Amino acid sequence: MATTILEICRVPAPPGAAADLSLPLTFFDIPWLHFHPIRRLLFYDYPCSKPYFLETVAPKLKESLSLTLRHYLPLAGDLIFPLNSEKKPEIQYVAGESAVSLTIAESASDFHHLTGNHARDADQFYEFVPEIDPVTDESEYQRVPVVALKVTLFPGRGICVGFANLHCLGDASSVVGFIKAWASISKLGGDEEEFLTKHAESLPILDRSVINDPLGIDTIFWKVIRDVPLKSSSFPLPTNRVRATYILRQADIEKLKDFVLAKKPGLLQVSSFVVTASYVWTCFVKSEEQVDDDDVLEFFIFAADIRARIDPPVPASYFGNCLGYGAAKIEHKQLVGGEGFVIAAEAIADQIKNRVNNKEEVLKGAENWLSEINKMKTIRAFGVSGSPKFDLSSADFGWGRARKLEVVSIDGEKHSMSLCKSRDSEGGLEVGISLPKARMDAFAAIFEEGLRF
Repeated sequence: MATTILEICRVPAPPGAAADLSLPLTFFDIPWLHFHPIRRLLFYDYPCSKPYFLETVAPKLKESLSLTLRHYLPLAGDLIFPLNSEKKPEIQYVAGESAVSLTIAESASDFHHLTGNHARDADQFYEFVPEIDPVTDESEYQRVPVVALKVTLFPGRGICVGFANLHCLGDASSVVGFIKAWASISKLGGDEEEFLTKHAESLPILDRSVINDPLGIDTIFWKVIRDVPLKSSSFPLPTNRVRATYILRQADIEKLKDFVLAKKPGLLQVSSFVVTASYVWTCFVKSEEQVDDDDVLEFFIFAADIRARIDPPVPASYFGNCLGYGAAKIEHKQLVGGEGFVIAAEAIADQIKNRVNNKEEVLKGAENWLSEINKMKTIRAFGVSGSPKFDLSSADFGWGRARKLEVVSIDGEKHSMSLCKSRDSEGGLEVGISLPKARMDAFAAIFEEGLRF
């Protein structure tokens, strides 16, 4: 391995941050209990020496992380999973004990290669991903940390900041909020007062009473999930995959929108997300060599932040999960046909308009979500992770905008894409894909060819 671990430490919130905290999981959190950790890497251009990194950068990151945890105490806590009990799971923070695991490392790997868009061996990225400590079995419950962090120096080239979190801790809105807060306090040299002056309105709200659950859906879900104990997470190695990034420039996106609207002039919700998701989904399905049944259904699954879309609405800075989802479905033969892209755009736009953006529908049948999630394990589905809305790459630790974001956790899913704003193309989007090499080659050719019209 080209990576050397220099230090593993535990970073607590500052003394006197708060008393003990127990945060119960809601019905939005509980379905994610057995989901793999979300793993993200941010690569930054920052050519510094190892001595400067160890003497200046690393201490500054630790100090700013501690100050950030004052406002984000759940990240220093553990998930408590009760055994043989009616008690429900919670995230527990214990003052004076709870802390976040932070690994400091150095790598001799090729920074330029890792941050390219070309197809790269997916396995190599796991050297920079933090590992969440194993599950601890107690007599009445299981315990596991909710977060792990890793910072890797590429001497003279750059820095990678790696994040791993349990999905039951919170959705992208919540976790990205933490990452940006840590980056901001770090950039401000630990000036917490200035941070609070600028970001007071976006500080996380931990109050679970803002989640309305009159049907007791959390209890319904827990009765199903409690019978399956937690398992320690592990990396999906070898992945037998490569990772590649595809850029859709603003001109490409506008061209795709115009193409859809020329065929379907009355269609609403023809957003950048809709045409990007539709285009990538159709390219992905077409890249498969052979399908036995042309009539088989293909699904596109996407999550959506519904804080403002439910009644009563949930505050934008609520920390936790607050996701609804859409599921577009189309027969395989239609999706790979000449009108496949337009049909896909219509199906996804319909899910956004009539389900995700519809206050009457967005939580309809929520008590059945667990059984629906289990069904999704057996279908032919393509998903999406991340959103340009949260713009994680803008998290600036004082080194500028991130050069590259890699959502490593899509390796552990059947098939999914990551989506974020493009660094190099104003108004453009970056799509991350993880596939076996032969299929990636086929996908790349179809993706490139499809934009020539």
